[in-house]
Amino acid sequence: MTAPGAADTRWALEARGLGRKYRRGWALRDCTFRIPAGRICGLVGPNGAGKSTLLNLATRLVEPSAGELRIFGTPADSPAALPRYAYLAQDKPMFKRFTVAESLRLGQELNPGWDQAAAERIVRAGRIPMDARIGTLSGGQRTRVAFALAFGKRPELLLLDEPMADLDPVARDELSSLLMSEAVERGTTVLMSSHMLSELEHMCDYLLVLADGRVRMAGETDELVPMHTLVTGVATDQGLPAELATHTVIESRTAGRQFTAMVRTEGPLTGDWQLAEPSMEEVLLAYLRNPEAPALLSPAAAPGHQEEYAV
Repeated sequence: MTAPGAADTRWALEARGLGRKYRRGWALRDCTFRIPAGRICGLVGPNGAGKSTLLNLATRLVEPSAGELRIFGTPADSPAALPRYAYLAQDKPMFKRFTVAESLRLGQELNPGWDQAAAERIVRAGRIPMDARIGTLSGGQRTRVAFALAFGKRPELLLLDEPMADLDPVARDELSSLLMSEAVERGTTVLMSSHMLSELEHMCDYLLVLADGRVRMAGETDELVPMHTLVTGVATDQGLPAELATHTVIESRTAGRQFTAMVRTEGPLTGDWQLAEPSMEEVLLAYLRNPEAPALLSPAAAPGHQEEYAV
């Protein structure tokens, strides 16, 4: 229990009934979830699912239309939350005419808890000249400088919107390793939006999946993925075998007389079928292709309705 007057810092990000409505409709609606501190969380969803809207709500670029969002127990719109997170947008906005050294100096002037040594170490590890202008750097070099600015702030929560989408495979691999090592060393919680599902499988220990503006899955990867099984067998004239009706079928496909189904098991699977353990990427794709499937949130990821925020 959290003492009265104390913020509950167990959760890096916690939303209850969070929503954002624009003229065209709801970008996010009735989103309730929480991400424990210290996790590397993949934020997954198709275009238009609400990923960028969620990040914009966390960084106060837009205001919620409903519900509440908290950062380490503090309301996201509180001035006390601002020093605790850093945000790196997909386009990595920096002043192109500034040198790398001038960019780091700007970070130092704007952030009271700035760690100049850490920022310079990240830059120099990529062999980037400190007197090089930002506009002359390659995509991978700009991303490294952006990471240096983000980690130089010493954030407890790092929010990333498709940070490596424009990089070649070599640069992605290098900067993924940088992100992982820096986050683990500092105990930084990371929420990273990405379409690269195979890379998330190797980086993330927590998942937050959005589709149609709602939470479809949230929780520990080691808990969520093993709850699913790929089932292959012979279809009946009515489609899937009746024995699967006691389980939750997320997705099914039929080719001739053979079916393949992604099943969230509710007990033993009995039948003359082939069973296989799916990868995280296969599970995510099944939910993304079928947003009408029942949502899955682990107990840790779903705040109980009876709980109240500490005030």
